[in-house]
Amino acid sequence: MKKNESLPFVRKAKSFLYHAWYLLIAFVVIAMYKTPTKEVNIGNNDIGGTVTGPNGPEAGVWVIAETYDLPTRFAKIVVTNESGQYLLPELPTANYKIWVRGYGLVDSEKKDAKPGSNVDLTAVIAPSEKEAAQYYPAGYWFSLLNVPDKSKFPGTGPNGNGISPNIKVQADFLRSIKSGTCLACHQLGSKGTREFQPSLGKFASSVMAWERRLQSGQAGGQMVGSMVTIGREQLLKMFADWTDRIAQGEVPSKPKRPEGVERNVVISQWDWADPKAYLHDVVSTDRRNPTTNANGLLYGATELSTDYLPVLDPMANKISQVPLSVLDPNTQSASGVVVQRSPYWGDTAIWNSKTNVHNPMFDKEGRVWITATVRPSDNPDFCKEGSDHPSAKVFPVDKSYRQLGVYDPKSGKYTPINTCFSTHHLMFAEDGNNTLWTSGGGQVIGWFNTKKYLETGDEKAAQGWTPIILDFNGNGKRDVYTEPDAPNDPKKDKRIAKGLYACSPAPDGSVWGSSLGYPGALIRLNPGSNPAETALAEYFELPLNEKGEPIEGFSPRGMDVDRNGVAWVALASGHLASFDCRKCKVRNGPTATGQHCPEGWTFYTEPLPQFKGLNIPGSAESSYYTWVDQFNTSGLGENTPINTGNESEGLLALKDGKWVVLRVPYPLGFYTKWMDGRIDDPNAGWKGRGLWATISTRAPFHMEGGKGTPSKVFKFQIRPDPLAR
Repeated sequence: MKKNESLPFVRKAKSFLYHAWYLLIAFVVIAMYKTPTKEVNIGNNDIGGTVTGPNGPEAGVWVIAETYDLPTRFAKIVVTNESGQYLLPELPTANYKIWVRGYGLVDSEKKDAKPGSNVDLTAVIAPSEKEAAQYYPAGYWFSLLNVPDKSKFPGTGPNGNGISPNIKVQADFLRSIKSGTCLACHQLGSKGTREFQPSLGKFASSVMAWERRLQSGQAGGQMVGSMVTIGREQLLKMFADWTDRIAQGEVPSKPKRPEGVERNVVISQWDWADPKAYLHDVVSTDRRNPTTNANGLLYGATELSTDYLPVLDPMANKISQVPLSVLDPNTQSASGVVVQRSPYWGDTAIWNSKTNVHNPMFDKEGRVWITATVRPSDNPDFCKEGSDHPSAKVFPVDKSYRQLGVYDPKSGKYTPINTCFSTHHLMFAEDGNNTLWTSGGGQVIGWFNTKKYLETGDEKAAQGWTPIILDFNGNGKRDVYTEPDAPNDPKKDKRIAKGLYACSPAPDGSVWGSSLGYPGALIRLNPGSNPAETALAEYFELPLNEKGEPIEGFSPRGMDVDRNGVAWVALASGHLASFDCRKCKVRNGPTATGQHCPEGWTFYTEPLPQFKGLNIPGSAESSYYTWVDQFNTSGLGENTPINTGNESEGLLALKDGKWVVLRVPYPLGFYTKWMDGRIDDPNAGWKGRGLWATISTRAPFHMEGGKGTPSKVFKFQIRPDPLAR
């Protein structure tokens, strides 16, 4: 064959080899995606593997392991890395069901697994956008709400636009729903709220269905009252439109899958309490020293629902209860009566608490102090006018609606404590008396000298309270003051009728608290040497413009203080705000009337969409509380502010100005009101640290699982990477 005659053959051979080479590369690439490169390195107590879908590895999805083999139900949740690999670490010995859940997916088939094994899982792509959206946080659904336009305010009443005339601006309308009523008790946007339960009945319209729904159960009277306060007609119309559009197929925008640090999160969870009880708070350690009670028992507060403290032993995976009692057998339950049949519980009254325990705190010796009702509301004589009690001489108090109690795990004894001031939240100061400061006192702030009480048993001598007095004349000391409804006098101080909701003693000896309402405020109390007579307060409102509208954020709920004395607070506007009083040009005197320090505020928008058609700053989020991780119990660093993320179904940590979302994907409906951080072993790295929270919704039956689903305890840990053991 001549040279030029061989060219076509050579060209064909080269073409064949060329295409064969690329086919080989293609097959290798496909194989790399379809087949794990290597097994995950696991220990005897771990389960690991790779999650793949039709298009290859599934990064940023959750792997859930659950068991009922232990004394109480237990589950653990992790996130896959960029290669779709996962590692469930330190599992108690048991048989587990494991499966995949993630944005863009529906739940995979559950597989049986035991610790010490590699188990690969297959992700299932959601067949439709609607089915994918069932796993989105409640806040994404809530963001579909059409809020009345600014032009609708102020309200004109039931014969006008259906909004209460008392609500002057749109922001106050939002505050009333997100912080003042609905979201203060349970989530909005959960499956239990965005859809109607068939057992509710059939109605001619969604407006009628909503009105009937709000009458249900023991909270029905309270919900109907709140509806009227906001504006019955507009509220029912707004929520009916929302549920109608969802029923017709409207879905929210898609969330991003976990990224970065969010993939390093490990969540452990245990069942506790019972299906008819709801939790408010959980405590694991002494806030001032988070190594207290290392690996020890956790205690919860069941508020209106039951008269016991639920207890979790996380090492043995066991639960128990501490019974609570009152001083006066005539104490009545404040749990309410069934107004209309509940679609879940029928005519059964599921709450029966007399103690109404709200908030627990550990002291340095491991005692658990709580705010709890111990008697009817009328105060004893030592609290009232004519008493020789130092605080009663200054400001007598006739009634209190919740007092204190202490449980000593060493003796197993619970002791109710009678106080003249009402209590709500409580927290220890960093002082020699182990002073317990409380909120909820209305026009007074109360405290309890626990050192004196434990030494003497004298509850009367151990307690004190003070009215809230502004240094209106600016001379730096407490003087004669004018009353809240009296004209201001530049020569006198000024008493304000503003109570504390949250309560947080700061390292410098001051005590901070939030004041609810619109626009709301922060209060800083300087106790002085004799608080009943020397305490002075500073009052800082959220800034408003000349129309009385928010400049950015509005309406605080729970707050905390960092080690530098900066206050951090959750806002109904969908913000976390910080307030640094050191930036204020004015702090006291006749011009310090609330709107005097806009420069002290900084706002951080929480990571959810804003409401449909709403063009003001913020988001559909409404965190119940802000807690500051002062001592790096989370692993995110000291002084990290963390919001409860009640619509995000997770904790929201602000790290270096950016949000880290610690999402709880299972069960759907995570809603907490508080968290606690404990260090079990400071030398064990991420394994020795963790955040603790509990399900705090008043309606745990709204969560995934429905009726019969009990409250749960959650432990959040952050490891250095998604495969760390």
